[in-house]
Amino acid sequence: MRPRAAPFPLLAAIAARTTRIELGTGVIDMRYENPLYMAEEAAATDLISGGRLQLGISRGSPEPALDGAATFGYVPADGEDSADMARRHTELFRYAISGAGIAEANPRQAAGMLPVQPHSPGLSERIWWGAGTRKTAVWAAEQGMNLMSSTLLTEDTGVPFDELQAEQIQMFREAWAAAGHDFEPRISVSRSVIPLGDDQDRQYFALSALRETRDQVGVLDGAMSRFGKGYIGEPDIIASALANDAAVQAADTLMVTVPNQLGVDYNAKLLENIAAHVAPVIGWVRR
Repeated sequence: MRPRAAPFPLLAAIAARTTRIELGTGVIDMRYENPLYMAEEAAATDLISGGRLQLGISRGSPEPALDGAATFGYVPADGEDSADMARRHTELFRYAISGAGIAEANPRQAAGMLPVQPHSPGLSERIWWGAGTRKTAVWAAEQGMNLMSSTLLTEDTGVPFDELQAEQIQMFREAWAAAGHDFEPRISVSRSVIPLGDDQDRQYFALSALRETRDQVGVLDGAMSRFGKGYIGEPDIIASALANDAAVQAADTLMVTVPNQLGVDYNAKLLENIAAHVAPVIGWVRR
């Protein structure tokens, strides 16, 4: 499957055809974004969805392009690096979606500062920051963004991945409480979950079930990093393992990654197996 780099047209199309599911990204690389244009697109999509947009953003990750953001016209200001630029873009984006005035009005037509339109009330509380370390999780809490933590942390202390991620979550909660924000945050963790329910599943993933039984540690973009293990196997076994995953239990949202290259029909079956045989064991209830 080819990568799709423009999330809002797809999300708007899904929003127009659905009524209950949450829609989101995990994550948009803010190095590449025009913050004000993105504010328009995000608000319009959220309005189409009826307030179901959960927007994951981040400072980006290692990529094939040498300096892709510069090709799009975005370069760090003096004294900034690319991460600083992504955070600057994020600050302006979040300011714009709050409904605050951005542009000075033409006095012949209006007064004061004009906001970006459209405005979608509540969207500001549904922005998630993809944090790859404990430090960036604390920063996200201080800024008032929800926490999105994946199957990779770009740091390693020697403890198992789920324990390190649970520590990240605890530090986020403590920083959130200290900041005194006026709403409760959400916290998501991602896991690769593939229950082997039939011969087709075993044909595709039996070898992966043998390989992906433990964390992996390696250097990514110059930093010692820890990758979480996959949850692949018989449904009852992986359900029990997820129930004992410290970070899954500490979070309120579990994001399941699926092998999208196998197509819609296979992934629909896979998700149904997760919903029927795995999710109830870790506390999920079908609505």
